[in-house]
Amino acid sequence: FRYLGTGQSLASLHFAFLIGKSTASVIIRETCVAIWDALHAAVMGQPHKEQWKEIADVFQQTCQFPNCAGAIDGKHIRIKKPVRSGSQYYNYKKYFSFVLFAMCDANYSFRYIGVGSYGSRSDSAVFAHSEFGKLLHDKALDLPEHTALPGTTSPAMPFVFVADEAFALGENLMRPYSSRGLSLARRVFNYRLTRARRVVECAFGILANKWRFLHTPIHLKLETAISAVKAACVLHNFVRARDGFNFEDSLTHSLHSHRPSVVRGHRQGAAVREQFTAYFMSPHGALPWQLDAI
Repeated sequence: FRYLGTGQSLASLHFAFLIGKSTASVIIRETCVAIWDALHAAVMGQPHKEQWKEIADVFQQTCQFPNCAGAIDGKHIRIKKPVRSGSQYYNYKKYFSFVLFAMCDANYSFRYIGVGSYGSRSDSAVFAHSEFGKLLHDKALDLPEHTALPGTTSPAMPFVFVADEAFALGENLMRPYSSRGLSLARRVFNYRLTRARRVVECAFGILANKWRFLHTPIHLKLETAISAVKAACVLHNFVRARDGFNFEDSLTHSLHSHRPSVVRGHRQGAAVREQFTAYFMSPHGALPWQLDAI
């Protein structure tokens, strides 16, 4: 816990506790694995239909984005170069990292994480190869049936996840419009999506500021570093549930976003996005301040 909370080096722990650096590394690995095994199912289990609806209700109340089941993003975790890894972990920011991919709810709790993908991969590639991405593609997430947006009776809209432009548009995955030549309605959509998507940025900020080993490069073996990040994520959820969800948003952290890449969406996703765009300009879906904010 001293390591996770402060980010002290193994040399510092060696002098503080009078143990060998290799012993400290083993203790960190075994403790983090035990924390993950003990807490994962309790604080990060896969939601079922009713829980997805509860998550969407909170997004509607706090972010005014209906039928939103979560916000997704990926962040670079800085590490030392793994042995015999070549350039696989060398990212576009010119340092070595692996990726923390996460989906979180409107209470800034992680509902899914994927840790350890190569730092050289794009967000869309990490997402496509993740367990969560495969479940979403196979429609195996147990999402609720399509539901009309608040104040309307039709059309029935799918539950969606919100992401940035690095992800591909899909029926259950919304991304912003390209920033060139946007109409007023599309600018409003981008604003509304950003309001919902920012919760995952806040979650990363809270995570890094609580568990400060994420502020510096992790000088541990790759497997131990991955275990430490996974343990920090479940501890983040545990503390959030224990202490409650009222806090001042924090967007200041040392986890670096992925570089946006050009990815194609598909027609069904585009149609869903157009329906949301029209709804956000309608009397039922518009916010009083949205035109002043764009």
